[in-house]
Formats: sequence, C-alpha cells, structure tokens
Amino acid sequence: MRIGELAERTRIPARMLRYYEEQGLITPRRLDNGYRDYDEYLVDRVLKIRGLLDAGIPTRIIGDMLPCLNQSQDIVVANPDPELRELLERERDRMTEKIEFLTHNRDAISRYIDALGRAEQEMTVTSD
Repeated sequence: MRIGELAERTRIPARMLRYYEEQGLITPRRLDNGYRDYDEYLVDRVLKIRGLLDAGIPTRIIGDMLPCLNQSQDIVVANPDPELRELLERERDRMTEKIEFLTHNRDAISRYIDALGRAEQEMTVTSD
C-alpha cells in the first residue's frame, strides 16, 4: 500500500510515517519508481508505535522494543540500563492504572446503558 493509504488507515500523518522510517521503526519496500510500498503488517505496527509514543516512550527505546511487538521473538538486551528499567516499570504501572480506570468507566457506562434499556422497556409496558 502507498503511504497515503497507511496514513488513512492508521490516522497517522504521512510526515510522521516518514519520521518512523527515519528512526528505523518501520521499513517500507521501495518500488522501481522510488515510491514506498508498505506491507499490511505495518498497519498494526504503526498503531503500536503510536501507542508507545503516546505513553511517553522515546523512539530510541521503541526501536529496541520492536521484537516485543511481535511477541514471537526473544528479546536480547546488550547493555541493560537500570534507569531505563525504572522508567519502563513506572510507565507499565501507569498504564496498568489507566487500564483499571478505563475499565471502571467502561463498566459504569455499560451499567448506565442497561438502566436506560430497562427504563425504555418500562415506558413501553406502561404505555400499552
């Protein structure tokens, strides 16, 4: 697919996709005419990269984490950095808290939707 289609499908601007390429996070194939050709698997990868960037993880670390995105590869860390580990642990814990918060809110919305449904049914029964 061309860069415009990848941008549309991921809602990531083409300029940002080119930046991801410069950082070595994605690698499109080049066609004979020089155009970029993006494989289908890159849609998911771009979305995961965007999520990690939104979580505050820098691109240099995301590059090291790319094997984690595929889950089928083992990760080898050549030079473990204790500060990086602490940063990642904090970020993981922050994400866990956010997930719990979002889950709670989703469940509250679901209960409210159910209550609306019951109220609508009661209105239908009483108006008959």
